[in-house]
Amino acid sequence: MAERVRPRRLDEVAGQSHLIGEGKVLREMIERDQLRSIILWGPPGTGKTTLARIIAQETESRFVSYSAVLSGIKEIKAVMAEAETGHRRLKSRTILFVDEIHRFNKAQQDAFLPYVESGVVVLIGATTENPSFELISALLSRAKVYVLNPLSPENIVAILRRALNDPERGLGKLPIQVSDEVLRRLAIYANGDARIALNALEIAVALASGRSPVALSEADVEAALQKKILLYDKAGEEHYNLISALHKSMRNSDPDAALYWLGRMLEGGEDPIYIARRMVRFASEDIGVADLRALRVALDAADAVQIVGLPECKLALAQAAVYLSVAPKSNSLCTAYSAVAEDVQKTINEPPPLHIRNAPTRLMKELGYAKGYQYAHDLDEKVADMECLPESLRGRQYYYPTGQGAERQIKEILESIKERKRGRK
Repeated sequence: MAERVRPRRLDEVAGQSHLIGEGKVLREMIERDQLRSIILWGPPGTGKTTLARIIAQETESRFVSYSAVLSGIKEIKAVMAEAETGHRRLKSRTILFVDEIHRFNKAQQDAFLPYVESGVVVLIGATTENPSFELISALLSRAKVYVLNPLSPENIVAILRRALNDPERGLGKLPIQVSDEVLRRLAIYANGDARIALNALEIAVALASGRSPVALSEADVEAALQKKILLYDKAGEEHYNLISALHKSMRNSDPDAALYWLGRMLEGGEDPIYIARRMVRFASEDIGVADLRALRVALDAADAVQIVGLPECKLALAQAAVYLSVAPKSNSLCTAYSAVAEDVQKTINEPPPLHIRNAPTRLMKELGYAKGYQYAHDLDEKVADMECLPESLRGRQYYYPTGQGAERQIKEILESIKERKRGRK
């Protein structure tokens, strides 16, 4: 049914008002037949193919459509050659719609460039993946990217109502009774994808068709869907968006948000060990020695994932997410190590000072190895007045503790050590 009730005019399209509302850029381009090469980027079921087909109906150009899943470079070159012939002889323009364009490799995408640049073809690419990562820069520079948003529950309810009332393409000939609440539940389950919502509606009607009248219930909808469809791709952009949301929620000391994003990842099928590894990293990067237990908590959660697996390990990860969220935060350890790594790369790598080198042989002692070394345990205050950095970095400070958590005490200890060293000098 999703195919049957697909909109045929711009006015039938639900959502995407930022692109096709009155006076908006894409509507103006279509209505004036002044289309330029574009990339339509958005989740499944948001109208990318629908918009391409409407363009095909309303434009005066020749329209060619094919899928990157089924076509190769041979087919691309054949279409380009035919378009070039038509452009030269008839002064006509070809609009080429490529669904799943991110599936084309670099060589296949390169094949479009001369024809797009010369104006022989107007390219409409549709993709669910971030064009920044999946399309070559040369193609992106020649095509405008338009972002399609997931449809709101209100958009999807409107689409479902239209399908229920349409006697020709939809279900309008059937005596179906369904409340707005049930349709809204279906819209929420569909998670912004109109195709899922329409197909589920058709299944739910089939399940209820034995009753008279055909009255759809929430149970029919749940039976048709089985489980809410989660927008999550472990290899795609959504994967990185959600782990970023989890990390930044914990950094902002927001345990509720952290639990929510953790749940989105786990219920979407993310590998729990990946989440555990990121928590271990977070414990050192964003907490460090401000809370010395944080790293242990993260490691314990990782151990729990390995020992008990799914679904039991979900609570261990939830426990770690809450602890890491409320722990005192400090990035001083991360900042310190970054400064060290930069100095290692940008300064000469001097050997350690002679006085802190071991001297296991007579020759090494004669060369000055270990000469002047002060054994800290022999000193009353356990701190020697001795430089341990290379000569070129003498006096360099990397670690600046904050006043958060345990670092408050560490800061006081370091100030005391520095004061004692200054006193001796």
